[in-house]
Amino acid sequence: MKPRQQRMLAIGLAALGIAIAAGLTLRALEDNMMFFVEVSDVVAGNHPSERNFRIGGLVVGGSVQREEGSLDVSFEVTDTACTMPVVYSGVLPDLFREGQGVVAHGRIGDDGVFVADKILAKHDENYMAPEVAESLSKHQKDIQAAVARGTEGCNPNDS
Repeated sequence: MKPRQQRMLAIGLAALGIAIAAGLTLRALEDNMMFFVEVSDVVAGNHPSERNFRIGGLVVGGSVQREEGSLDVSFEVTDTACTMPVVYSGVLPDLFREGQGVVAHGRIGDDGVFVADKILAKHDENYMAPEVAESLSKHQKDIQAAVARGTEGCNPNDS
């Protein structure tokens, strides 16, 4: 093989190696990408069904129910326009409580309940995840407009 052919082969193999590495990296990023979906959108059916995603909002007061002698807990999360039931099995964060902001990672079960595999709670009383704060402020305006019209309720199609 001539030196020019050797250089071209080396360049071709290097380019192939870089392409394979880039493809594997993009595949890993795609598998680990987690979308944030508002509770109202989930209730309306606008959510990824084939992969996990995140929802966030406030834990509805009086909705937290724990099974005796178990780590299973169920509660509701609201974006102030709609509520969604959530079930979780595991140890909850210390800052988890009713009326506080949470972000849940998981997917919708066959019964329409969000099955969380991870729960994140805000780390102090002044902080809220930016996605949750934006969702709550957006829907707070919608609720105020609905109350003014006299049509309060969860109708995500009005948004």
